[in-house]
This record gives sequence, C-alpha cells and structure tokens, in this order.
Amino acid sequence: MGYLTKTESDRRIADVQKLLAEDNLDAALVYYDEFNVGNGWYLTGWCPQFESGAVLVPRQGPCLILGGPESEPFAKLDSTVTETRNFSVFMVPDEEYPNATILDFPKLFAELKRTLGAVKRVGLVGAGRMPAAAYLQIQAGFKGVELTDLTDKFVRLRFVKSPWELEQIRAAFQLADGSYDAMAKAVAPGVSEIEVAAAGEYAARSCGASGFGFSVIVGSGPRSNAVVPTASSKRLEPGELVMIGIAPKVNGYAGVVGDVLPVSGKYTPDQEECVKILKEALVLTRDQLRPGKRGREIDAPARAFFAKQKLSKYLVCPFAHTIGLHEAESPFFGPNSDDELRPGMSVCVDVSFFGHPKWNGVRIETGYEITAKGAVPFSPKMDEKLSTGAIA
Repeated sequence: MGYLTKTESDRRIADVQKLLAEDNLDAALVYYDEFNVGNGWYLTGWCPQFESGAVLVPRQGPCLILGGPESEPFAKLDSTVTETRNFSVFMVPDEEYPNATILDFPKLFAELKRTLGAVKRVGLVGAGRMPAAAYLQIQAGFKGVELTDLTDKFVRLRFVKSPWELEQIRAAFQLADGSYDAMAKAVAPGVSEIEVAAAGEYAARSCGASGFGFSVIVGSGPRSNAVVPTASSKRLEPGELVMIGIAPKVNGYAGVVGDVLPVSGKYTPDQEECVKILKEALVLTRDQLRPGKRGREIDAPARAFFAKQKLSKYLVCPFAHTIGLHEAESPFFGPNSDDELRPGMSVCVDVSFFGHPKWNGVRIETGYEITAKGAVPFSPKMDEKLSTGAIA
C-alpha cells in the first residue's frame, strides 16, 4: 500500500508540467536516492532501497520511473507512478539481473522522440546530488538536447504544504510526543544511549510511524558535542545532561522533538540556567514566525540574545527551518536568508549550541504551522514545555 494519494500526486505532476510549459522544456528528470528522497517522493510517494533512480515527467502525458530491476516490483506496488524502465547506472554496482530488460539513455531518448516528438530541452532536478556516472550517461544519452537546471523552481513547489501534507505532519508530531515520553522515561543512570533510542523508536513504530527523518539522536555528556550524535553503547552517568531527538514520519512526512534532559532526574542550578537560555531563544524565534517575515529577521533576535550570553562562538546551526519530507528542508531561515514566511509553511524552531566547556552540546526543537494569524504549534505540549520558564 502506497503512502501518497493519487489526488496529491496528480496535482503535483500537473504543477511540474506547468513549469515545463513556462520554461519551454519538453521533460523533467527528477533524481532521487535513499539519501535524497524528497524530490522523487514528492511526485510518487515512494523511494527504492539499495538502488537510485529518477522520475521522468514529460510536458504532456504519463510519467516514468527510471530505476533498477530490484526496485521495479516495489515501484509497481507502492509508487503512484507505476510505469518503469531499468538502467544499469541506477542499479547495485556489479549485480546481475539476467531476466530483466535493461535500457540505456540513447534507447530512452529514442522512445521519448516516438511518444513526445522532438525533444530539445530537458530540465534536471537534483543534478548536483547525482553520481558523476549517472550525469555523464544522461548527458551522453541526450546528445543534442539542452540540459538545464530546474532544481530551484521544483523545490519551491514544496515550500507551502497542502492541507493533506499538514495533516500528515501534525500526525507525525503526535508520534514524536509519544516517543519523547518513552525516551524521557528511559533516561536514568546506567542506561545505555541505545536503550533510550530504542524506547523512542518502539513508541513511534508501534503507533504507525512509516520511518524516521533522521537516525535517533541520543548524546550524553561530551558525546552531545557531536551535533547529531546517533545512539552509542555509552551508559548515562549521574549528573550528566543527555541530548535527545527523534523524527517519526507519517506517510513520508516528518515530525520532530528535541530536548536536553538531566540523567539524574533533576537539573542542577547550573544546568537549569542553560535550559532557560535555550527556552528564551526559542520564544524569541517563535515570536518572529509571522507571514511576511524574512529569514534574516526571524534569525536576528535569538542571535543577538546568544551574543549577549557570550554563546555566539558555540553556534553551529540557525534557529529555524522548514520540515516536511525531510526533517530539515528548504527554506532555511538563517542570518543571510531573504526567504519569506508564508501561510501553509511548516517550520521548526531548532535552538542549539555545541562545544561549551560546561554544558557540552544542547538542543531543543519543536514545530509550527504558519497561518495568516501567525504560528500554531504542531505539538501544543512541547511548545508549552520548551517555552515556559524562559529568562525574563
């Protein structure tokens, strides 16, 4: 059973075909793999395991999945685009499939000319993420065709979420709430980071999570300085802080929660000061989440506050980014960003710093739907928890 509704898929493909008409392009080739899921999933609700591939969107007519023979049956079952073609460049290297029909790009080009007529201009989405071999084969196979980059215009189609997408994100944040409770309950001296992660993963999967936006973050003591540490066999020690984060997905869309917890069950006065600083920065950033605000405006108040607290040199990440098919995706509202906040966007406030001599690395994170009236929390529970007790 696939994750994406046919109605959503058809609407998105129509939007891409409108882009093709506007830019006088005959087709788009949308690259994807397991590490670059979003653009392909946006059109199909699907991504293969092991192999990579692309969605070919013609200016008119049905789309094709270009991939490998191991993924072909999977695509026919779960993708909203079920017409497939197999190419060696998208297959597992050196694997053999003697019963599969394997094409090359010159043969695809010949097929397209039969079905579409003259193919003169093709837009590439995600070319910067393609392996060199894939790009070179596409370039050679489409000899005489002008290849142009369509990535930015395509990705902008994903900025504002549909009502259906927002529904999935809200559900994913509910799973994140449950995962948070399970992980917080598991935190205790002597427990391993892996055990804490397992509690969160089990809570999410048992309630229907389709996957995760990132490998679960659990970093205790100095390991929290790794920014995004995956859980290790290290055992939690009394008096430490432990940074946790989990991003369950529903139908491919992520929710998230991040927090820093006291291993001994209660913050020391010094640790409490750290948490209050994080919460103040979250509130300052959240209060900027209004339509029309630009990235640099959203980022500025918390950045100034961190400077006042003499924490600027420990900053690694900006304070706000959107969430959807990836836990963190464009636009990113950093200190040099002119991207504008719009109703229908889904935004995370993600406050962190790393490498501090006393507190190591810390992060708190939750998310908001942007409406015409401002930010509405996807998780009222975490919004309250992560914003109360801020510095006056």
